[in-house]
Amino acid sequence: MHPAPDSSRGFALGALGVLIFAMTLPMTRLAVGNAGAPQLTPAFVTAARAALAGLLSLAYLRWIGGARPAREHWRDLAICAAGTVLGFPLFLALALRDVEAMHAAVVTGVLPLGTAVAAAAWLRQRASLGFWLCALGGCALVLAYAALQGQGRLSAADGLLLLAVASAAIGYVGGARVSLRLPAEQVICWVLALSLPLTLPAMLLAWPADAGAVRWASWGGLAYVTLFSMWLGFFAWYRGLALGGVMRVSQVQLLQPFLALLFAVPVLGERLDATTVLFALAVMAVVLIGKRMPIARVKIDPAARAAAGGLSP
Repeated sequence: MHPAPDSSRGFALGALGVLIFAMTLPMTRLAVGNAGAPQLTPAFVTAARAALAGLLSLAYLRWIGGARPAREHWRDLAICAAGTVLGFPLFLALALRDVEAMHAAVVTGVLPLGTAVAAAAWLRQRASLGFWLCALGGCALVLAYAALQGQGRLSAADGLLLLAVASAAIGYVGGARVSLRLPAEQVICWVLALSLPLTLPAMLLAWPADAGAVRWASWGGLAYVTLFSMWLGFFAWYRGLALGGVMRVSQVQLLQPFLALLFAVPVLGERLDATTVLFALAVMAVVLIGKRMPIARVKIDPAARAAAGGLSP
């Protein structure tokens, strides 16, 4: 079964979003530094990236005359904000104080499977056995890589990274639901704008006491995660999820940890080895196979759907 044109376009946009997001790990690490040489605090990075992107979002919505979301969208927008604006950035920044970007990239490689599971449960999508085998196979490859690199040990930072994964997976599905009814770029803008009453005061409260002592590289990392990771990347990502289906497009994220590994080399000076390249190629193969596996949408009675207050893509 070949994917429809919208599915192919959604997959391409999802891949663009993943390419942008892949820089999030090294850039966040650059912004917060490490336990031995801290720069910006995780709380400040989390609040600032969301608050500054929220101000950009307000300007963009005013420029295009974006319509206010309908009442039934507010819950999903709030869930998306909790997962992608607060949970994922905060847990990620806290973890990156103690682990390298390459380690974090590997652990967060389970995000596609988490997103697929969230979509299956929430959006009532039914995937083929082949799809699930590909998803589980890709996840197994990522975890095997983690075991090889970390001798199978998990730390408190790994727990924070898994919390980041859970937050992002739920937030992605909430945003994707709204993207079925609103333009994708407006969804993330409304999510960020609605978060401003919380993120803007938090940014001001967490502002560095000695901002002049912070390295320019750290401010550059913050600038990237604000403009690209927190804002423009979602323009492509949510449009891709809406066009291609959450379960299918989410699997391209299996490439994200390995793209992050590649970016960590020039940005942070971390070393890339042959094992990483081999695992990256294997994951790419699984993603391409999984892209072609059928995914069915479960038919839901309109009255039941309305009573549940949900949308089915």
